[in-house]
Amino acid sequence: MADKVEFELVSPEKILFSDAVDMVVVPGAEGDFGVLPNHAPFISQVRPGVIAIHGAEDAAQGDIFVAGGFAEVTPERCIVLAEEAVPVSDIDTNAAGERLTSARAAVESAETDGARSQAIRNVAIAEAMIAAAS
Repeated sequence: MADKVEFELVSPEKILFSDAVDMVVVPGAEGDFGVLPNHAPFISQVRPGVIAIHGAEDAAQGDIFVAGGFAEVTPERCIVLAEEAVPVSDIDTNAAGERLTSARAAVESAETDGARSQAIRNVAIAEAMIAAAS
């Protein structure tokens, strides 16, 4: 029985994390879920929030903000394909605040349902980013 689970976090720009860990906690669409070795297989949508990595050799990689995406879990590994990801320690709260202000303005000025829906999603991402940095 393995005592680690392989965790990989991939964003459109690069692989942010790839290592064996004790546990990873992912903000799933239906709630946070923890992945340990020998986890049951499943796929989940990821909501904006923080991925907590436990037991990694690089402790600095402990918490990473993701804006959303998908997670695939098998008994041996967890792979998260993130739309956007940044270590929590690298979040600029001023930039996140400006992002929130801009997203709220976009909600008010949206002329189509699609534009309004995207703007509302951007508000949720900015709010989650600010919460993660706090």
